[in-house]
Amino acid sequence: QLVESGGGLVQAGGSLRLSCTASGRTFSGYSIGWFRQAPGSEREFVAAIRWNGGNRYYSDSLRGRFSISRDIAKEIVWLQMSSLKPEDTAVYYCATGKPIQSTVSLKDSYYQWGQGTLVTVSS
Repeated sequence: QLVESGGGLVQAGGSLRLSCTASGRTFSGYSIGWFRQAPGSEREFVAAIRWNGGNRYYSDSLRGRFSISRDIAKEIVWLQMSSLKPEDTAVYYCATGKPIQSTVSLKDSYYQWGQGTLVTVSS
């Protein structure tokens, strides 16, 4: 089971840090992706990290404002979001899978998903 936390209400320009933890399993050998889904929109890729090796991947449109990292000892994946905009409002999901590099941004590459955490950015 994957559990996201850290969502909430923040003003535009603010920051939030989301976390993803795994209950009863390890992240080792997997990639962990963050996706988001705004009302009426498709679920879109935000960022991903390979647990083994730490390679990071970002949506081109979010690179520079969002940062993904991991705490190996605590088995946590973080998504640091800065300079937030109202259009960042969405439910944010973490997911695990074993995508190859060319498919790391595809939601079908991931097969375990958390329940999501809501991020609301007010203007």
